[in-house]
Amino acid sequence: MRLGDPVIPLSLERFRLLRDLINRRFGIFFSDDDRYLVESRLSERLIHLDLLSFDDYYHYLQYHQDGEHELERGAEILTTNETYFFREEYQLKAFSQEILPELHERLINKRRMMIWSAGCSSGEEAYTIAMLVRDSGLFHGWDVRIFGSDISARMLAKARRGIFGTSAFRATSEDLQRRHFNPAQGSLQVNEDIRVLCHFGRLNLLDEEKIIFVGRADVVLCRNVLIYFDKRSKSRALSIIYDRLNDDGYLLLGHTESLLNLSTAFELVHLRNDLVYRRPKAGSDGF
Repeated sequence: MRLGDPVIPLSLERFRLLRDLINRRFGIFFSDDDRYLVESRLSERLIHLDLLSFDDYYHYLQYHQDGEHELERGAEILTTNETYFFREEYQLKAFSQEILPELHERLINKRRMMIWSAGCSSGEEAYTIAMLVRDSGLFHGWDVRIFGSDISARMLAKARRGIFGTSAFRATSEDLQRRHFNPAQGSLQVNEDIRVLCHFGRLNLLDEEKIIFVGRADVVLCRNVLIYFDKRSKSRALSIIYDRLNDDGYLLLGHTESLLNLSTAFELVHLRNDLVYRRPKAGSDGF
């Protein structure tokens, strides 16, 4: 919102209706304590649409021909897009030093590898993975595809441009910046040899019909995404991710996340530098 724009009151009853609507569609959950956050962030949408109340906004979402697109815009405003290159260094060390060599050995006959960055925001994670793959030297001449998905069209547009400001490089060494970026528009742009490995698309993690087009992945990174979901939505998302993983495919979560009380389908893998999850070759899923 612009400074001076009014905040339109949101009653608890209407908040809960909006919250449930967003939760059913995207899995994102807001507690009653989040009502004023939702009120302040969505007031700008009411002003933009020339609506006088959240009753009008809820009716718009439900019955207007643009209601579905507006729901996506609202969810985008309400989600946090904080990210940067080479986030959670210890996990990336496990990925580059342990997971990638194992995948190289296992996939050597196919010479094809697919990695999915689910909830990629503005693309730093997908590009980070591409840099690690390139720097490993193991996949020259392979068909490598890194797919980044997010619900935010605005963030995906930034990802495709591949141009980032100073805050994105808080964990990126000067050497990595020199090797994988070039100056552009007063910032830095990801080099073409890295960008060509990455593809981006708008995708709701709970949309089972569209998510099939992701294909089958050897690694899924879903880091700090499920923390915004309620338990039911987490379990549903994990079931969908499980279906998209190849046998022995890896799932990497954020450092504060685990599958405890959510799924028994994945096996826990103890690496030297991290704990990750893997889809086993055989066995019943636990959803």
